Amino acid sequence: MADDRPGITTRGLFAHTRNRDGKWHLLEEHLQKVAKKASEGAAYFQMETPAFWIGLWHDVGKANPAFQKYLKDADQGISSESVPHAFGGAALIYAMLWQQQRSDSWKDLAMAIAGHHAGLHDVGVLAQRLEGYIAEHRTLLRELLSFAKGLPTPGVWLLPKLTAHERELFIRFTFSALVDADYLDTESHFSPEISNARIVALDASELWRRFEKNQRDILEQAESKRGVNADLMAARREIYEACLSAAQATPGFFRLTVPTGGGKTRSSLAFALQHILANESKLRRVIVAIPYTSIIDQTVREYRRILGHDAVLEHHSQVPIPEDESQSEEGVRLRLASENWDAPVIVTTNVQLLESLLSNRPGKIRKLHNVAGSVIILDEAQTLPVGVLAPALDVLKTLVEDYNVSVVLSSATQPAFHTISEMIPIDIVAKSQFEKHFVNLARVSYERKGKVSFAELAAELRKPERSQIMMVLNSRKDALRLVDELRGTQDVYHLSTLLCGWHRKSILRLIRRRMKHGKPVRLISTQVVEAGVDIDFPEVWRAMGPLDRIVQAAGRCNREGRMTCKGRVVIFEPVDGRMPKGEYKAGFGLADFLLGQNDPEALHNPSLHEEYFRRLYAEQDLDVHSVQPYRERLNYPETARLFRLISDDTVLVAVPYSQGSRRLADWRNRPSRATWRRLQPFVVSLQRREAERLLADDWLELVSEGLYRWLGKYDRIKGLAEAAYDPVDLMA
Repeated sequence: MADDRPGITTRGLFAHTRNRDGKWHLLEEHLQKVAKKASEGAAYFQMETPAFWIGLWHDVGKANPAFQKYLKDADQGISSESVPHAFGGAALIYAMLWQQQRSDSWKDLAMAIAGHHAGLHDVGVLAQRLEGYIAEHRTLLRELLSFAKGLPTPGVWLLPKLTAHERELFIRFTFSALVDADYLDTESHFSPEISNARIVALDASELWRRFEKNQRDILEQAESKRGVNADLMAARREIYEACLSAAQATPGFFRLTVPTGGGKTRSSLAFALQHILANESKLRRVIVAIPYTSIIDQTVREYRRILGHDAVLEHHSQVPIPEDESQSEEGVRLRLASENWDAPVIVTTNVQLLESLLSNRPGKIRKLHNVAGSVIILDEAQTLPVGVLAPALDVLKTLVEDYNVSVVLSSATQPAFHTISEMIPIDIVAKSQFEKHFVNLARVSYERKGKVSFAELAAELRKPERSQIMMVLNSRKDALRLVDELRGTQDVYHLSTLLCGWHRKSILRLIRRRMKHGKPVRLISTQVVEAGVDIDFPEVWRAMGPLDRIVQAAGRCNREGRMTCKGRVVIFEPVDGRMPKGEYKAGFGLADFLLGQNDPEALHNPSLHEEYFRRLYAEQDLDVHSVQPYRERLNYPETARLFRLISDDTVLVAVPYSQGSRRLADWRNRPSRATWRRLQPFVVSLQRREAERLLADDWLELVSEGLYRWLGKYDRIKGLAEAAYDPVDLMA
């Protein structure tokens, strides 16, 4: 593969500097290995050939003599300006496929190569930049082409007939296969010990064996316990058996409707594992997406108890990654630290899953090819923001149709997605059966109280007969206001996203222990407790809000059905309370209207939930930022900018709670996936504009792009109380 031009040989060129063993990373070897890994990564969506080509050509630009000098300078500790390389291979493919053959297939290959460091571009802007690059660098391109003579040359790539949105997603997935292959091979060069320690996929039959053993243990424990509600246990068995039966179906779109406390966490996992076993040639992993970080800890703990620590990955906060082509050790390590979802079971957030699906950043997109062949469980699916439903459901539809994915909508308050999408879900639990469950498992009574001042709420909480009670407010500021009203009152606890995950977990553990022994607990919370948090109060007060939020809060009342009478759920309106804007406020108005037309006990009826969502979707813009037209035009930066489950950009703040400072130091000293995973429980999400204000006031220290260190007091009750300005309860 020697070139006939003096000074250039394929075997004398490098992809990366020397590792700790003194070995240089040969360019030819890197290209071949990345091509092979990328092709393997694309196998679950049958796009091995284009993935192979982009892997083989992605770093051709590193044959640039200037880049080779830059590497040698870096190796010797000489500071020199970075030499971009991603456009080299992209320009050659653009010239071969478009300028010479007028083949539109250049987009499917060149876009991934051009963006494998900086991110996917807008196709129109990229075409102009490649035209300019070719005109300006003709001599360099001849040298790169001479190097590439030894590589297989891509021909005209004929895609299957795809819609514009399907093609947009196809480019993302092949791009993901490339980025992950590139990162993995680079990791094997610089950090072979990390590469060798990666999670090995467990066989689905082994996971099911572990699940069955745990299921037998649970049943034995349940039979030995006293006071367990017989109707509840019967319903859980029926739901579990329905999941096992439905799992034999081919991959598709499913709906699991289960009353709160009906065991959907365990039953949905049983469905997913059995579904994989029934479709082993198509399915390989489980992805559980949850709306709030407050319940990730709980779900991960439950799944690891069932399946083992080696089977479950917890992922909710993304490593801040530099957006350049720097080959510095820190820059390379930060890129390698991004998550690729290579575990059998992933527990993540809706934000992490869906924003990654429509991102343009390499670190976020890296995981997408591993989404292919998965069972995606959308836990509490109704919490997906209405304004992004059109693009979100369109992507999910394509995943089911083209990427061997099954989607399960899991909730007690099912969203009426079938009224706004072509995807008609299969009911895992038949409608007649789940309607019966809602009647039999009605464990609370609802009542409306009207307007109540914060002083009156505090007075209610101080009453001796209300020693175990939870109040849920619509905003973090309202929750803190009530905490302040209760200053001096014993046994007051607070939960919101101003507390880091480790702190919330310890508070929930303390609350459960105190309640088990009959001790007082007065919990003030935002909506973070509503979706799946396993706590059980005899009385719950919920500020008037969207209908599904009220029902979810009620699910924390008499959850296990152990009370001799029904639990009490009070719906109230706090005087001068804060209300999140947009669809939350619209949901508040619609719920207020429907409850004005119906007795509060109608909240037990799934038909009221469907009517609520049908009306809500009809009244709201389902693509409020017009994301779909940008997807059609292959404008990836604008798509990523506009598609947000949280409207304001957020950043991460590491807090000095418990082991937080030490774990931040570990991350700073050696950024890696392992140290980032250990730091995750000690970060809090703040809106970027708020972080910038706090930074200016010396409350924060910038660690790296998107990550800060908290310099102020971390309150044992309020957490980052200084930063409580906006009611954002979802978390990236």
